[in-house]
Amino acid sequence: MAFDMSLVQRGARLRRTPYYEATQRYDPKGFTVYNHMLFPIRFDTFEAEFEALLNDVTLWDVAVERCLEISGPDGFTFAQLLTPRDLSRCAVGQGKYVMICDSDGGIINDPVMTRMDQTTFWFALASSDALLFARGLKNAYPDLDVTIREIDAAPLQIQGPKSKPLMAKLVGEQILDLKYYWWRRAEIAGVPVVITRTGWTSEVGYEVYTLDPSRGVDVYDAIMEAGQEFNIKPTGPSDIRRIEGGIFNWGADMTYENNPLEMGLERLVDWHLPDEASISLPALRRIKAEGVRRRIVGVEFDGDPFPALNFVKWPVIEGGTKIGKVTSAIYSPRLAKNIGYAWVPIERSELGTTLTVESEWGTRTATVVPMPFVDPEKRIPVS
Repeated sequence: MAFDMSLVQRGARLRRTPYYEATQRYDPKGFTVYNHMLFPIRFDTFEAEFEALLNDVTLWDVAVERCLEISGPDGFTFAQLLTPRDLSRCAVGQGKYVMICDSDGGIINDPVMTRMDQTTFWFALASSDALLFARGLKNAYPDLDVTIREIDAAPLQIQGPKSKPLMAKLVGEQILDLKYYWWRRAEIAGVPVVITRTGWTSEVGYEVYTLDPSRGVDVYDAIMEAGQEFNIKPTGPSDIRRIEGGIFNWGADMTYENNPLEMGLERLVDWHLPDEASISLPALRRIKAEGVRRRIVGVEFDGDPFPALNFVKWPVIEGGTKIGKVTSAIYSPRLAKNIGYAWVPIERSELGTTLTVESEWGTRTATVVPMPFVDPEKRIPVS
């Protein structure tokens, strides 16, 4: 008999988010563990949540994206060591999508970074050991005066086409002037928050960082109450939409073993920086000179709609030998296609290449196609 997953231990070692009690009122259908916290991943079917995201507005508890804060007199220098993206080009009040990379070029994390002041940076982390990595790196630079900590700032995502009028109702019309990937301070239900014009959906949206976690339920309830006229729904992450939008998931689509060049994200590497500015730059220059041997590509699969997101990584087979793997795959109702990502050798990465994949639902043929699958110029989230 199959093991009853409801028996999995879920004691005090697993932290609750500041919104946990509030989310319980909306009957979450599933949880996962992310950065050692319980993470509600679904309140309805994935298709219903996808439709809510496309047509109305959704509220998503992402307090599991723990914030690594780098601060102190040498905060800028240390933060720059973590990433090959030039942080001097990020103004106070602005954010950037960055890669935290190791000395071999491997990706430790791919957070949204916000510059809080001249020497203070927040990195909203995917589920990995980036905090420990940063603390370990500090030992190699004992002369830097820097503080490294996990700050109690708990993000929520408010995403979808009606997120703008909802945010205006919550904090005032001036929030509509907030530019994509910028942030400002405000209050919701009398609780101080930081609001960023970001999200993990490729839709119009905002993230709200509650700065007093003891009042997380107040913030969550205020958003849900204000959102009733906009048909707000609590949801989990929409893997359908994020795959349509070409958004990668650290731990699934990339790990420490991958680098930004293989990911097609060379735009996140600023080659003009000197080698000593970031610990990954010497390795990334070497990788660029040698050329990458594999890439992650967008693929469409034939056959019946996949019944769910893939549970494991599927082998890509050629001549009876595994040559790659599919990392994310799901059915898009809008496109009426099975779509996803696959790691393949560079010689098998050209558009139109066909691949044989051993999926959980039988052998499928995958074809390499351009990505993102929807809105390739990323106009929707900027609008």
